[in-house]
Amino acid sequence: MLHGHGKPRLQPQPQPPAAPFPAPPPFSPATATSSTSWRNHHTLHSAISPAPPLSTTHEDDDALLALLPPEKRTPPTASSPPPPPSSSPPPRPPASSHSSPTGPRPPTPFPAPRACCTASAPRAASNLLDANSLSLAASAAARSGSAHLAYSLLLSMLRGGLLPDRRAYTAADSRLRPAHALRLFDAILHHLRRAPDSSSASFALPDTAAFNAALSACADAGDCRRFRQLFNEMRSWPGAAPDALTYSIAIKMCACAGRRDLVARVLERILSSGLAPCATTFHSLVAAYVGFGDIPTAERIVQAMRDGRSDACLLLRHVAVEGNKEKGIAIVVDEHSDVLEDIVGPRPEEGTEAPLLSRTYPPNSRVYTTLMKGYMNAGRVDDVVSMARAMRREGETMPASRPDHVTYTTVVLTLVAACDMERVHAVLDEMARAGVPASRVTYNVLIKGYCQQLQMSRARELLEEMTTDADIEADVVTYNTLIDGCVLMDDTAGALALFNEMRTRGVAPSTVSYTTLMKAFAASGQPKVAHKVFKEMEKDPRVTVDRPAWNMLVEGYCQQGMLETAKQTVERMKESGVQPDVATYGSLAKGITVARKPREALLLWNEVKERCEAGKPALKPDEELLDALADVCVRGAFFKKALEIVACMEENGIAPNKTKYKKIYIEMHSRMFTSKHASQARQDRRRERKRAEEAFKFWLGLPNSYYGSEWRIGPLVGDEGGDDDDQLE
Repeated sequence: MLHGHGKPRLQPQPQPPAAPFPAPPPFSPATATSSTSWRNHHTLHSAISPAPPLSTTHEDDDALLALLPPEKRTPPTASSPPPPPSSSPPPRPPASSHSSPTGPRPPTPFPAPRACCTASAPRAASNLLDANSLSLAASAAARSGSAHLAYSLLLSMLRGGLLPDRRAYTAADSRLRPAHALRLFDAILHHLRRAPDSSSASFALPDTAAFNAALSACADAGDCRRFRQLFNEMRSWPGAAPDALTYSIAIKMCACAGRRDLVARVLERILSSGLAPCATTFHSLVAAYVGFGDIPTAERIVQAMRDGRSDACLLLRHVAVEGNKEKGIAIVVDEHSDVLEDIVGPRPEEGTEAPLLSRTYPPNSRVYTTLMKGYMNAGRVDDVVSMARAMRREGETMPASRPDHVTYTTVVLTLVAACDMERVHAVLDEMARAGVPASRVTYNVLIKGYCQQLQMSRARELLEEMTTDADIEADVVTYNTLIDGCVLMDDTAGALALFNEMRTRGVAPSTVSYTTLMKAFAASGQPKVAHKVFKEMEKDPRVTVDRPAWNMLVEGYCQQGMLETAKQTVERMKESGVQPDVATYGSLAKGITVARKPREALLLWNEVKERCEAGKPALKPDEELLDALADVCVRGAFFKKALEIVACMEENGIAPNKTKYKKIYIEMHSRMFTSKHASQARQDRRRERKRAEEAFKFWLGLPNSYYGSEWRIGPLVGDEGGDDDDQLE
């Protein structure tokens, strides 16, 4: 785990005159303490309690607010008049999403930098703060969890002609999503190249740490070409030469690209470059093979580290040879991954001696925990528990191998997945004896396990124990997990109570919070209340209405047979710029079945077919959607469309259920077109439909007059009557 830095004191800096790319006073990175969370001030309906108004003052923010000029130190409050409109306001921070229990913590609100950003957005940023102060605010925002706020602030500085300190944008890049991190880094490099005097902008020039943050973003995005471009550009900037951590990130990039052969050669490239590997290098190697699903190779590397072997390069050469035999999970190789050959270097020639390590690298808790995650993914529960015990014994003589809260959380997560809650409590007791306090993530994993087993009372007890006994504040992931457990229990009132409790405690709801609450009302047959939650979500500036939220609304209406309302919702969805996906169309298909309007299935199928043929945006129908449409068409005697749908199923590798359709046909249509009293004109109009029926019977394998003869669905010359589409008129 990467450990945070200390928290130096913020020093008020004098205001320099506005000038393009001014050199700021000395930069002092700060880590701000989390303040009172923003409170939702919207009201859903009478059942949802209103949240208190937003608080913009906090004692921990005094240092940052002191950086403002005296006449502008008062941050904007709820009663202050709104600022004049701006043509280019900074991007709004996205809502925190529901991540995996072992993922990063959700963002911590940071009112002071946000207040500064809000105050400076409508006017030139240099009129309020200088480059150093803005860099301080951006760094503090990034380190406190509000990385997107730092991103907005740094871009605002660039637009105002100010260059940020390298430590500020490095802190933001290491915490942003890959696309945003690379966009910010590109903007920094672009403005640095345009700087008239690079010596005056030395504080902003990227160093090795800055490039490493950008390279890590490339690895996370799987962008091999951009990775090589940045790697080659490093040496052109002073003080930005590749180090051991750079090559450790290269191991990660090779693993993401599926290049097992390159992973085994990076260690030799490090030694040939005159660098000494670091602990992260071996952790990256173990993580790469765990990602490949090659647990035996990861075990061999860890065992070699435990034995103090110096011939790790020779071991990796053997691994590369054995890698030609397909082992473990198949990983898709990036088509652009050949560009990584230049970074790793040429393949060692046969017969050449493998270089030796200058010292030993015993495994630490990160390496052991990564191997444990491989065991967890493979379902090897006993191995996970045994590894934790071995770490505890080894930690008595080697403190670096002592299990930490991440290790124990991995054990808890494995046991929860195995539904072994008794052993989970034994692990918690062991954590207490080892002096490792359970973290918020540990409690979240345990609460999720009880929710999945429908033991909501025990989950609520854990929440109380977490907040009262352990003095750990619940976050949005905690409440999202509990709300989802209430949905599983069909407890709409409980889900609503938890949502209100979350806002009362100052925890800002995320997109998942609103969507899960909508799911509770939709599942209980209250789509109109779910719509009220949706409207409340649209009003909340901290969250973004995404496609799952729209789909939840459509599904709620379709389950109640309110097809027209569902269709209107889909039209609103399109107008807002969100295109329907397979889940949207699948809900509509179910709604058509509930509403018993088979002709609507023809319209829906035509739209789905057009989306599949157009390819923009891409749509790949699934079995559930196509089966529902085919079912409706067969029941409505739209045989031509039914044949088109089953043909689409076969093209997408989906086996149609002939037995099901044959049963429907025999029960509903075995005596179709047999009336002897219909007029000749009417019988002529039925000819094409009868031809489609015979073709469908032929596909089902039922006897018909077309066996042994040619048939086709399209109209013949001289045929009268239309196809299934004519019935829509």
